[in-house]
Amino acid sequence: MSVSKNILSMAHDYLMIALGLACYAFGFTAFILPEKVVTGGVTGLSSLLYFAFDWNVAVTYYLINAALLAVAFRTVGKQFVIRTIVGATLATFYIGVMQPLFPEPIVAQQPFMNIIIGALLCGVGIGTVFVNNGSTAGTDIIAAVVTKHTTISFGRMMLYTDMVIICSSYALFHSIDKIVFALIFMIINSFTADWVINNNRQSYQFFIISKRWEDIANAVNNEAHRGCTVLSGMGWYSKQEVKIVMVMCRRLESVHLMRIIKRTDPEAFITQAKVSGVFGKGFDEMKVKIGSPDAATSHEQQ
Repeated sequence: MSVSKNILSMAHDYLMIALGLACYAFGFTAFILPEKVVTGGVTGLSSLLYFAFDWNVAVTYYLINAALLAVAFRTVGKQFVIRTIVGATLATFYIGVMQPLFPEPIVAQQPFMNIIIGALLCGVGIGTVFVNNGSTAGTDIIAAVVTKHTTISFGRMMLYTDMVIICSSYALFHSIDKIVFALIFMIINSFTADWVINNNRQSYQFFIISKRWEDIANAVNNEAHRGCTVLSGMGWYSKQEVKIVMVMCRRLESVHLMRIIKRTDPEAFITQAKVSGVFGKGFDEMKVKIGSPDAATSHEQQ
């Protein structure tokens, strides 16, 4: 990749990270925080301290992340630290600016509706950040440290940490309803973030078995403008050698591809499967940075 393309790619990533964090901060400050619902993560912990001691949410959020990074600097690696500093700084700015604008929930006297809307906005924001190689920091740092030194998985440690923060809100509000709302937020937020991440990279993989495999392969090349790979196999029932055409395409191209196959050979045997990421010519570009062998070994050990 040329220097100019690399700069444009990085600029695009940081722009999308900034937009994603703005969406997250809006959902959090306009819908979740005014309802006094303590979610998981560092934002949840910051909210807890805000409701308990009236500490500024944005400042507390930044200080907690800074403290976690200082403790875990050697564990999480340089790139994670850089992404986290950028993400934490932007999130702190957005939360600090937006919180005074929304002293009351946008949807009045509808806590459940506010939780749903806030969770959707936060999920879209987080998903956008992750798709563009960003980091929202927070309890990811705790989980990364713990999983390196124990047998507890990353996901389980994240769940444990978030549940402790959420359940701690009972000591302040003595309300089971707020804990239930926080759990609903977690479910919708996670589902939405996963949808954004997977939908952005979703493609389809076709395996086509046909006696007219050569015509299908040519039609895929010439009409769908997609490359394909021809594999050799054997039908175990017939004991006949068969050719298998493998094609990768975008989700929007899948219907056109099916029409080509049906027109060429209506009796073709086809399997179609979703794949969450296809990287290479004609598809997505791998945006990961190639580190040193030592860094790769250290990451695997984590």
